[in-house]
Amino acid sequence: MRTCEDSHVLLSLIEKLLIVWLLLQCLMAKLVSSNKNNLSASDAGFYVFGDSTVDPGNNNYISNTPLKSNFPPYGRDLPDHFPSGRFTNAKLSTDYIASYAGLKKEFVPPYLDPKLDMEELLTGVSFASAGSGFDPQTPALSNVISMPKQLQYFREYKKRLEGVVGRERRENHIHKSAFLISAATNDFIFYFLDPIRRKSFTAFTYQQFLIQQLKTFVQELWEEGAREIAVVGLPPVGCLPVMITLNSFDVERSCIDEYSSVARDYNKMLQHELQLMQQRFSNSAANFYYVDIYGPLADMIQAPHKYGFDEVNYGCCGSGYIETASLCNEKSPVCSDASKYVFWDSLHPTDKAYHYIFLAARSTVDLIIQRMLQRQ
Repeated sequence: MRTCEDSHVLLSLIEKLLIVWLLLQCLMAKLVSSNKNNLSASDAGFYVFGDSTVDPGNNNYISNTPLKSNFPPYGRDLPDHFPSGRFTNAKLSTDYIASYAGLKKEFVPPYLDPKLDMEELLTGVSFASAGSGFDPQTPALSNVISMPKQLQYFREYKKRLEGVVGRERRENHIHKSAFLISAATNDFIFYFLDPIRRKSFTAFTYQQFLIQQLKTFVQELWEEGAREIAVVGLPPVGCLPVMITLNSFDVERSCIDEYSSVARDYNKMLQHELQLMQQRFSNSAANFYYVDIYGPLADMIQAPHKYGFDEVNYGCCGSGYIETASLCNEKSPVCSDASKYVFWDSLHPTDKAYHYIFLAARSTVDLIIQRMLQRQ
C-alpha cells in the first residue's frame, strides 16, 4: 500500500520534472530566437538589387514597360491571392530570407511603392527591376530600371533616411545591413538570342564584360557604406523552359548544356573575382559572399522527386513553354498545384523552388547574420 510519504516523494519528483521541462522550453525558445529572429532588435536592414528574381513589384510603378506581373495568375498562392508584381505564384527567396532573419517583415517591399513607411524603409527594401541586367543594353530593351539607376535610388534612399534618423545613425545602419545582388541572367538570355550581340562578343569576352560591370557596381555600393555584400550566381540557363523552347525542336524536351556551361564558367569567374575583392578590401571590414543558385536548381531538375516535383522543363502557367509577363495572364490555363512544378512560368521558379533555393543558401545567410550582429 502506498503511504503518504510515497505520495509526497512522487509529487516532489513530478514538480522537479516540470521545472526541468520548463527550463528546456525556455532554452529551446532562446535557441529558436537566436537562429531565426536574431536581427529583430537590431538596427539593420536588407537591401536588394537586380532583376525579376528579386523584384517584388518595382516595375508596377514604371508606366511604359511591358515587363509586369501585377495581375492574375501571378501571386495566386499568396494568402490574399494578391498579384504584387513578383514573377511567381507567391514568395521570392528574398522574402524567405527577410522573415528568417527576423527583420519584422514577411516580404521585402519594392522601393518605388509610395506607401512605404519608415519602418519598412529601415528594415529593408528591394530596388530590383524585372528585365534588368549588367549590360546597359539589357534594361533598355524593355525600359526597366538599370543597375546604375537602382544604385541612384539607393543614394536617394540614404538621403531620405538621413532626414529622419540623422547622418550618424544612417551610416551605422548601412554598415550593419546586408546587401544582395541578383542579376545577369537576362544579359545571357539576350546574348544567346541576339546574333548581333554575339558578333560583338565571344561568350568569354561577354562574361568578362559583365564581371567588370558587376565589379564596378559592387565598388560603388561599398563606397556608399555597404559592408556585407552577397552576389547571386547564374542559374542553369539552358534549363529555363523558354530557352529549351526557342532552341530545341526535339519531342523530348531537355536542358541545353551549351548554354548552361556558359553559366557555369561565369559562376567560376564570379567566385574568383569575389575572392579577389575580399583580399583587396580586407582592411575595410567588408565581406563578400557568393550565393549558388545553379546547384540547387540543377538538382531540383535532375532529381525532381526528391523535392516533390513532377514537372521540370515547362512552367505552370499556360503551355509553360513560352509564357511570361503579359503572356501569362488571367485567361491563361494554369496548373492546379504549382508545388509540383519547378517553374511557375517559362522563366521564373515557383514559390516552392524559391524556398528550396533559400534553404540551400541558409548557411551563407546564417554567416551574414552572425557578422551583422558582430557589428551591433
